Amino acid sequence: MPRQDPKDPVLATNRKAFHDYTVLDRFEAGIQLVGTEVKSCRARAIQLQEGFVKIEKNQALLYNVHIAAYDFGNRFNHQTRQVRRLLLHKREILKLSQWLNTKGGTLIPLKFYLHKGLVKVEIAYCQGKTHADQRETLRKRETEREMQRFVRK
Repeated sequence: MPRQDPKDPVLATNRKAFHDYTVLDRFEAGIQLVGTEVKSCRARAIQLQEGFVKIEKNQALLYNVHIAAYDFGNRFNHQTRQVRRLLLHKREILKLSQWLNTKGGTLIPLKFYLHKGLVKVEIAYCQGKTHADQRETLRKRETEREMQRFVRK
């Protein structure tokens, strides 16, 4: 496993989201964590692949994100797949809930990162891609690679 750069602010990314969804808009959100969760995040022990965001009772909640148990947390350790509250402004939550009610999209976490010592989450309003759309993006990416190879030669 390659060594992680300690100065790199990105803790985890959801690469599968770009394959399965079309990203329409992005938001930065804080996340309410306990101490051992923060330590696990800094150790980059996060899995975002199955994560999603729901709006319930005017709060944004993050589901199915796995933050591994901290090795030295003993009895004060956290649950690995618990529901976590996202910290957004009220107008942002209202905007997201309106989008979810009308346009049929979903909210997906794209990455966890550090900003001024705090753990932040980049969430995106996305719409699912069909299988044909996924193939089309792969074709575009492949043709761009071939063009780059041709330009280098």
